[in-house]
Amino acid sequence: MPGVQKVEENLGQLPQQVVVDGGFTSRENILKMDQQQVDLIGSLGDGSAQSAGPWERRGVDPAFGPAAFTYHAENNTYTGPAGKVLLSEGTEKRIGMVRYRYRARAADCARCPLQQKCCPQAAAHGRAILRQEEAPAVAAFRAKMPTEEAKQIYRPRGAVAEFPNAWIKDKLGLRQFRCRGRPQVTMEAIWACLTYNMQQWIRLRWRVSLTTGEA
Repeated sequence: MPGVQKVEENLGQLPQQVVVDGGFTSRENILKMDQQQVDLIGSLGDGSAQSAGPWERRGVDPAFGPAAFTYHAENNTYTGPAGKVLLSEGTEKRIGMVRYRYRARAADCARCPLQQKCCPQAAAHGRAILRQEEAPAVAAFRAKMPTEEAKQIYRPRGAVAEFPNAWIKDKLGLRQFRCRGRPQVTMEAIWACLTYNMQQWIRLRWRVSLTTGEA
């Protein structure tokens, strides 16, 4: 948002579209861009890699992950691989989504023949499952990004955004700042960016001259 606000300050209007990398593609930014009616293009992971870690640490067999449980919308329950029922236990609101927690009865888990694979460390409390519903704007963003149009817009981002960083580090040698203090560091960064822009302008002007034969 600070970057978008700076664009508005400089140009007097918000951009119609913003392309960002995964570091800035958060549910919070998706919601804020939706409120500002700015088309956000970015990369938002599904969180599967992060969610797999806790199950592995708890000794849960990969075959008994959340995907092995069936949700029943008609009565808001889950059914486990052994047919045991997990009842709703509460909700947790987060930015851009709501989490719903479900848990099996401890007695059911204790008697279950699959307990050692399903919940080896949680038999006394019963196996729990989380279901999350994302805000409409986040769901719409997820539906948009796999489209070919969104992919084409996102594809050049690396070349446009990462190349200047590589050039400044390699060609200008700015791998660390040579001064201290935010004002001094900001000025050094501005000079580096200005130098890069001038070099690219000269390069592009020479390309036009060679193509058109202009002096």
